[in-house]
Amino acid sequence: MIHDPIANGLNTQLPLFDEEALDIADYLKSEVEAEDDIHHNEARGHGLAALTLGAVGVVYGDIGTSPIYAFREALKATGAASPGATEVLGILSLLIWTLILIVTVKYVFFLLRADNRGEGGILSLYTLVRLAFGRRSLPILLLALFGAALFAGDAAITPAISVLSAVEGTELILPALAPYVLPVTLGILVALFMMQRGGTAKVAKLFGPICVLWFLALGALGIQYLLEAPQVLAAFNPVWGAAFLLGNPGIAFVVLGAVFLAVTGGEALYADLGHFGRRPIKLAWFGLVLPALVLNYLGQGAMVLAYPERAENSFFAMASEGLLPWLVVLATAATVIASQAVISGAFSMARGAMQLGFLPRMRILHTAEGQSGQIYIGAVNWLLLVGVLWLVLSFRSSSALASAYGIAVTGTMVLTSILGILFLSRVRRLRLSFALALAAPFLVIEAVFLASNLTKFAEGGYVPVLVGGAVAGLMWAWWRGTQLVRARVAKLAVSVPSFIKMMRNSSVNVIPGTAFFLTGDAEIVPSALLHNIKHNRGLHEQTVFLTVETLRVPYATAEERVTVEPLGGCFLRLILRFGFMETPNVSRAMNHARRAGLKFDVMASTFFLGRRRAVATGKGMELFLDRIYVALSRMAADPTDFYHLPRDRVVELGERVAI
Repeated sequence: MIHDPIANGLNTQLPLFDEEALDIADYLKSEVEAEDDIHHNEARGHGLAALTLGAVGVVYGDIGTSPIYAFREALKATGAASPGATEVLGILSLLIWTLILIVTVKYVFFLLRADNRGEGGILSLYTLVRLAFGRRSLPILLLALFGAALFAGDAAITPAISVLSAVEGTELILPALAPYVLPVTLGILVALFMMQRGGTAKVAKLFGPICVLWFLALGALGIQYLLEAPQVLAAFNPVWGAAFLLGNPGIAFVVLGAVFLAVTGGEALYADLGHFGRRPIKLAWFGLVLPALVLNYLGQGAMVLAYPERAENSFFAMASEGLLPWLVVLATAATVIASQAVISGAFSMARGAMQLGFLPRMRILHTAEGQSGQIYIGAVNWLLLVGVLWLVLSFRSSSALASAYGIAVTGTMVLTSILGILFLSRVRRLRLSFALALAAPFLVIEAVFLASNLTKFAEGGYVPVLVGGAVAGLMWAWWRGTQLVRARVAKLAVSVPSFIKMMRNSSVNVIPGTAFFLTGDAEIVPSALLHNIKHNRGLHEQTVFLTVETLRVPYATAEERVTVEPLGGCFLRLILRFGFMETPNVSRAMNHARRAGLKFDVMASTFFLGRRRAVATGKGMELFLDRIYVALSRMAADPTDFYHLPRDRVVELGERVAI
């Protein structure tokens, strides 16, 4: 269970767990419980087959559309008018071994095991490393911030380039449709983002079968041409890739930037871990996705060797004239699914950022009863849509967007690899030298890919850097402001036992009725109570410290719902528990509190909330960061609405906190 921090104040949201106090053993135990939850879900009807189908549709949508443009862009980068065996086999070898090393070994075999309570992504990895260190480390914090920020850039670019590249295929069917490519792309994207509120479970049911058909089509198209030129199977020999790199160092460096487009869904794969679980993701990868991708790339290479004139659009040229319209329609559907992968990952990343105190607490809608990882965050959804539409209208073609794509993906992957080294060293207790040796191949490859993509900075690569920089700045401002507010408030914190002891012989006036003081920490006296006593010199004849907890199960049972604990004198502690699928309705839960022994008259009861309002007082850059924090605090959820408190019985006590 986790303490919901919203009750601590409207403008100050603390992390869902205290980073400084959380015990690493208890934390790792919770990871095992999270994995058990996934297996429990399978046994309850959310079967492995259904989850695997959903993973094909959501997790692998992004990487599944890479064949549309990855091989094509890599061939263009060579500058060869008529690509020969050296270029084709060299690029194919690089593509295949990049899929094997980066996606299969790094993400599927290693990072999927580095989960944080069942959730994945760079912020989950950061949390594990942070806990293992046992103290805050600014460099590690910055790694996490910039990694999450670059993923935000990836989440905006992926829908734009994926859908645009597929819709551009209509020009091959009928050139007269060219003017309609942008309007159709924009319409598809708007429809996709409007569907998100329905949840990834419902989307997976719709997209899963379509995506399975897509991967089967990829494999079938590849086999068709592979039979014509089976010599491309030589690309499995890494010597071809190495020879291409060494024989054409200048050109090869540019080609690597395009080759990396083949693994653009790797980080989304890790970020979507909480949506489906480890086993379904692995089964989908080895059972369908990886074979289909490899077969298609080999088929494109075989076709170019047999028909060099088709290299200009090597993917759509694989289809016959009669099948081309159907392939374009299927590709468009698949690219919509590709967008879903990073959108789902963005929701998971945003929730992780909120839990770690990097973003203000926003309203999270749970969309599937059996999976706590399936969520919807409206603010993130609509901000992403605005960014995606802007990218489409600014770049207007998938080739132009390809230049902007690589930096965000490679940058995130490099930062993830660095955190992975720290994870092996600190969490898995391997010697640092051994951890470096294990991770060095991935880190070196990704660093080379990043350097290659940086050559396209002026052509559009600056976009994810600017987006990432802006997001990182916002996250830093919120984290910094939260720490300052926490430090100010901590100086005035009073423990419940010492407070009750002080109140035994107090001369404060006793007020008839019951007062409920909401607090996120059941061991600390709510600031609203302290201010009430200070200014009104009054204490209710029954004073209740009310804490709301969220369980790791969809619904709380009647036995779990309420705990009432006398603390001595007029003080009691009331804990209300809700499942993660439930809306925390405090007003309704009071009936359970009565059955548990709490006696109160609704008409003589008052709910007290503490509103903390941060005030910017710094100078120069500090003042600028303080103002950003104050502005972001307005996005925080209103606890009165969130907890469904009776508005006519709520008293809010304000508190100004200088930062």
